[in-house]
Amino acid sequence: MVSVEEASAIVMKSLYQPFPEKVRLDNAVGRVLAERIVADRDFPPFNRVSMDGIALPFASWKSGRTEFLIEAVQAAGEPQKKLLDSNCCLEVMTGAMLPEATDTVIRYEDVHIENGLASIQTQEIFYFQNIHRQSQDGRQGEALLEPNLVLSPAEIALLASVGKSTVDVFSLPRTAIVSSGDELVDVNTLPAPYQIRRSNTYALEAAMKSLRWKSDSFHLLDQKESIVQSLRELIVKYDVIILSGGVSKGKFDYIPDALVKIGVKKLFHQVNQRPGKPFWFGITDSGKVIFALPGNPVSTYMCFYRYIKPWLFKSLGVNVLSLQAMLASDFSFGSNLTYFLQVEVKFEQGKLMAYPLQGGGSGDFANLKNVSGFLELPADQSEFKMGEVFPYISFRSLD
Repeated sequence: MVSVEEASAIVMKSLYQPFPEKVRLDNAVGRVLAERIVADRDFPPFNRVSMDGIALPFASWKSGRTEFLIEAVQAAGEPQKKLLDSNCCLEVMTGAMLPEATDTVIRYEDVHIENGLASIQTQEIFYFQNIHRQSQDGRQGEALLEPNLVLSPAEIALLASVGKSTVDVFSLPRTAIVSSGDELVDVNTLPAPYQIRRSNTYALEAAMKSLRWKSDSFHLLDQKESIVQSLRELIVKYDVIILSGGVSKGKFDYIPDALVKIGVKKLFHQVNQRPGKPFWFGITDSGKVIFALPGNPVSTYMCFYRYIKPWLFKSLGVNVLSLQAMLASDFSFGSNLTYFLQVEVKFEQGKLMAYPLQGGGSGDFANLKNVSGFLELPADQSEFKMGEVFPYISFRSLD
């Protein structure tokens, strides 16, 4: 048996090797950038008006003039106009080029316009106000984005602004999710009294989809030779196999022996943790990675967020912020195991507080509907006091 820290270190040494692939910009959100993005022009490419109003020379207002005849209107999306008389002004719209021979924009709220004459109603005016200066946000040729960044809607907008209709992102591993067990039936099937519907594969698929990671799903019955043959075929086709169930010490838990039989090198089996103690992990000589998770739903769920998601992000070169939360009430756990406590978290006075919601054990997946994540409690401690801070593994937004 290995510790949680040892298991994590072993998993993180067996990374997937991604490669760049092009995707359309409208499919890039949530993917990990695989290229350096540089500005193809200045940002903004011209002195840009940032408020609807009038544009004029600052020196004319500074000299004491407060009324300016309007020469013309400078709209957004039209070529730059020029102020011909420094004692006049131009009306300007947000997003327009700043007219030549002007250097200050006064918003409409501070101007009274009547019969083509603009009267300034404020004394709070400064040089180059309400103007987004050319190249203020970036110069042509300057790096705007670096690889290994998870693309959010903000980066998608930036990519669009430099004309990237397609973008290089890192590939994601071809992945099979495999459930096992005669007691499991499909979601559309009415279970017999001794059966239950499969839920783990749907939970794993959903978790992966939130990372833009696609998978194919399979189910294996508790038949030794059939399991061996199915796994042999899957390991040829997929980079990663995530199994749920069949890894403990039961008479029908054939998965560990089947994996070894088809040439998978076992790196560990059993982790000093609860839930998820029977977790099995191995690799092939060709670099295929196998996560064989316990079948209890909470165990499967926890192991995905504690081990598999961090493994994927490290494979893609993504730096992930480590979260911590403060225990909101005393808690006791007597076994010498790392305990992943189900908690609901809330921000209170600037602190992330974790409220224990134990549930009915690793089989009680219904309890997860009230849970925000897991608090990782160390194995060398049995009494945990309110106010102590521990690593927090989130599977919900902290909004």
